[in-house]
Amino acid sequence: MLTASLVPSAGRVSWHIKPHRFRSVACTHPGRVRKLNEDACLDRPEAGLWAVADGMGGHNAGDVASAAVIDSLARVSEFGSAYAFRRGVRSALVAANNQLQQMADEDLLGPIGATVVTLLAHRGHYACIWAGDSRAYHQRAGVFTRITRDHSLVQELVDVGELDGEQARAHRSANVVTRAVGAQARLDLDGVHGRIEVGDRFLLCSDGLAAVLDDAELASHMRADTIAATALSLMRAALETGAPDNVTFVLIEAEAA
Repeated sequence: MLTASLVPSAGRVSWHIKPHRFRSVACTHPGRVRKLNEDACLDRPEAGLWAVADGMGGHNAGDVASAAVIDSLARVSEFGSAYAFRRGVRSALVAANNQLQQMADEDLLGPIGATVVTLLAHRGHYACIWAGDSRAYHQRAGVFTRITRDHSLVQELVDVGELDGEQARAHRSANVVTRAVGAQARLDLDGVHGRIEVGDRFLLCSDGLAAVLDDAELASHMRADTIAATALSLMRAALETGAPDNVTFVLIEAEAA
């Protein structure tokens, strides 16, 4: 985790997921305004599984929601095939959704939810599964691309041409999500997948990072020589903007096995 001192961990390395090994760094910070950090993240390079969860702002127990999502993903143990792995992650997210629904009903807390974005790596391929506006990006040969689509009100307005990207960032409803773990009885997840190449980098982040640094700014920081340097650069930049929300991200790099 990245603390207020801005010193990231040295990173964790997986040595046995052929044909790649993975180096990763996970960072989280409450930001400059909020006292409570309602984000959580997962860093399991030995399993090829990473995630970021963001407790829904304005709802009760956002930190409880994000912790429940990450705890459920931490128990995933189905790695026999890509299909089993994806099924295990989806099942874990559904279990977290059911748990949060039950907690809300029993404790009369009202909606308890968290957005989530996950990355799975298995035998030269990746899959990304998400709900909400936590994002995943992919960098290959210097080309930086967002691979998730926000489940949010402003994204729907962008899709129909009523807003452009800059207007969406400044919109008063920018934090209104249309999907989240725990928000509804039925969890609706999205997913994409692709091949992994040596040198690929991935960035998973909560909207606390994406809301203060646009895609071009994120891309400029991703050009750092190492993911540890990238992590330090990203967090410093986010905090220098004022970081009104919690800031959490995970960086992953694929190396030759």
